[in-house]
Amino acid sequence: MEPPDRPRILVADPIADDGIARLRRAGQVDIGTSMSSAELIARVGDYDALVVRSETRVTADVIAAGRRLRVIGRAGVGVDNIDVAAASERGILVVNAPTGNTVAAAEHTIAMVLALARNIAPAAAALRAGSWERSRFVGTELRDKTLAVIGLGKIGFEVARMALGLQMRVVAHDPLVAPERAAQAGVRLVDLDTALAEADVLTVHTPLTDATRGLIGAAELARMRKGARVVNVGRGGIIDESALAAAVASGHLAGAAVDVFTTEPPPPDHPLLREPGVLVTPHLGASTVEAQVSVATDVADQIVSVLQGGSARWAVNAPQLGPEELAELEPYRVLARRLGSLYAQLGGGGVRALSVEYRGAVAENEPAILTAEIIGGLLQHFTQDPVNVVNARLLARQHGIEVSEQRSSEAVEYASSITLRVDGSGVHELTGTLSNGTPRVVRLDSFHLDLVPEGTFLLFHHTDRPGMIGAIGSCLGRAGVNIAELQLGRAEPRGEAVMVVVVDDPVPEPLVSELRRIDGVRSLSVVEL
Repeated sequence: MEPPDRPRILVADPIADDGIARLRRAGQVDIGTSMSSAELIARVGDYDALVVRSETRVTADVIAAGRRLRVIGRAGVGVDNIDVAAASERGILVVNAPTGNTVAAAEHTIAMVLALARNIAPAAAALRAGSWERSRFVGTELRDKTLAVIGLGKIGFEVARMALGLQMRVVAHDPLVAPERAAQAGVRLVDLDTALAEADVLTVHTPLTDATRGLIGAAELARMRKGARVVNVGRGGIIDESALAAAVASGHLAGAAVDVFTTEPPPPDHPLLREPGVLVTPHLGASTVEAQVSVATDVADQIVSVLQGGSARWAVNAPQLGPEELAELEPYRVLARRLGSLYAQLGGGGVRALSVEYRGAVAENEPAILTAEIIGGLLQHFTQDPVNVVNARLLARQHGIEVSEQRSSEAVEYASSITLRVDGSGVHELTGTLSNGTPRVVRLDSFHLDLVPEGTFLLFHHTDRPGMIGAIGSCLGRAGVNIAELQLGRAEPRGEAVMVVVVDDPVPEPLVSELRRIDGVRSLSVVEL
């Protein structure tokens, strides 16, 4: 019989026996799979820890019923089935296992590439149907072919390493990765257009975010060379599925292999299922015995550590702060995250180092939570990984970003200020402060501003010359875009200048292109905060 003081752990989805064994070292483990939401709500109140995979939804109601819960473990990567915000409000730690399926997903990608190149699936189907047609299924060798990897994270990095072992040339596109990080994988970092143009095989491994949804559409597929192939073992929605099916059907692409879909399972009439030139599998990227053991043991080890008073390696949410401290830091947290997001949207790719300087009153606080917000604002445009005070530096390190902090209680221009110095595509500097509790950006490199980082605005780098404001204003006016505010900063008369135009209306891509063609405009970034 279990001692009454031993923690109780509820496993609500099937996980590998190795994980169960590790959990039993720390407490009493009960397994209750295939529970309805009502059954889980009725049962979870007696447990200190809850373990799920993707099948069980841990809603706010479930979390509210878990009056003893200290930790929720997801045996896998995504936590879309867990209400992380509700868990955070209750002070419940959420942990996952983001690295356990890396090799499995990479190997499945390479398997799909090989299967496409050698026509394995259609050849097998033809032979089973009684047809012996060797000439019909002549394949192509991968040696000396170019693999373009879109997204050089953990899985993309491993795919690149494996492809090099097949003597393929590998190029990669990732707006966040520095060239030095790409060089570690033995690949050449290129822009998206170059990756599309050079690819014999294109594989995508980016997270699904607003920035990557529909990243590869009909126009991008048309830019690929005739006879190229496309593989998606990443996330459904990154590639336009109808456009991909059409590109294969037309003969422009020699084939495609898809493991993930926007809707899973896909409907029977899905265009990718109807196109014989497309190899499909039912989201098998992480489905290996080894991967299932790995994610189960990873999450079990973290749960054991937390229940024993230790830390978690892959914490999804941050520990809760006291109400007074949280209220004091909240406006600074907003400022910090928006400074990070602003840098990312100003074309901040290839980040190698991030230095944060806290001056004045803000420097009296522990900076970890604010630095985590900055990293979160920066990375949110490039990764789905939730970033918090526990994992921010680890995620930054995984992206090849060195983070440092400096604090000084001595105020210079402002009572409190946060300055980002980013060594990336050039060195950029942003300074923000609070004015009556409102976040404001007061400096961009050498230019002084007074900008509330909120809403939609256009940031121009341009030559300071007569008529520039009028030209930009007229262009926006013809498009029916209303200007809410305009600020100008310049180094010297008729020299380099920046202009910030806050707008009330969306700015479509054709209008952005027209604005960039205005004489004297050097660059234009559309920022949404």
